[in-house]
Amino acid sequence: MKIAVTGAAGFIGAALARALAARTELYDAEGRAIPVSRIVLADRVLPESVSFDARIQTVQGDIADPAFVSGLIDAGTRVVFHLAGVMSGACEADFALGLRVNLDGTRNVFEACRALPDPVRLVFSSSIGVFGTPLPLRIDDDTPQRPTLSYGAQKRACEILLEDYSRRGFLDGRALRLPGIVVRPRLPNGALSAFNSDLIREPLAGRAYAAPVGPEAVVWLMSAERCVANLIHAALLPQGAIGSPCVLNLPCIAASAGEIVAAIGRAGGAAAAARVSYAPDPKLQAQFGGWPRDFHAGRALALGFAADASLDAIIRFHLDTL
Repeated sequence: MKIAVTGAAGFIGAALARALAARTELYDAEGRAIPVSRIVLADRVLPESVSFDARIQTVQGDIADPAFVSGLIDAGTRVVFHLAGVMSGACEADFALGLRVNLDGTRNVFEACRALPDPVRLVFSSSIGVFGTPLPLRIDDDTPQRPTLSYGAQKRACEILLEDYSRRGFLDGRALRLPGIVVRPRLPNGALSAFNSDLIREPLAGRAYAAPVGPEAVVWLMSAERCVANLIHAALLPQGAIGSPCVLNLPCIAASAGEIVAAIGRAGGAAAAARVSYAPDPKLQAQFGGWPRDFHAGRALALGFAADASLDAIIRFHLDTL
């Protein structure tokens, strides 16, 4: 089985690449072993080689280039993890760039899959950004999507396209709406929600941090480890298992900024928690300050997807991987 990963140089993509490289085979939902014969890691910046492994190939290219994508997803490809994209803040700053990569680039991926003789299993990383703001007091599988940022609008458009490509049998699509994946490294990635990671990483690294939201602001979080496990689980579900729509809200941890600071104190001591202050930014507070705790992912839970055990577990995983 050949696996292709777009966005393999990114935070989630690199974690997924390491997890795939550690396996010689994957087990599907029926417990059948599927040998992994080839893993192709693709990104606009050349991904780092995971290990010396003859199965792994790294390629550099832009998903906005149809020729590059059709060469990446060839007749031997059985699974595609499509993670490449431009993040929320970058999409707001450059509307044309967001369209070119998030919408046109994703359509190039779908079209490359459609050109193959058999339907490829495609896992698409969507986002909770499809919901927009203000949010209702409860989020579940039936909550309407009303994106209020270009990033969310582009992700929602791709979800609709994926559903149609799957309905027509062009590919076997599964879209996962990712929450905030933490703890990202200290690098700008254009995500408005980057403060989720900053809030955890900075005080634990001994640096003062002024949170751009108030202590009552609730965010939805998942560790990179759990995110990767959910992505792989999505790829191994049998065709038709998800049903329609082929889009899932993932279970996650809902926590306020104040609760995150308290967990930092439990993990790193009172001095670490004391490094956090609050300086709410009106735009970020408006976008992230009103997320509800009442979040339900019933369909995903029934299919075997999972959240992290706790906020403390997310922080422990971060510290263990430093």
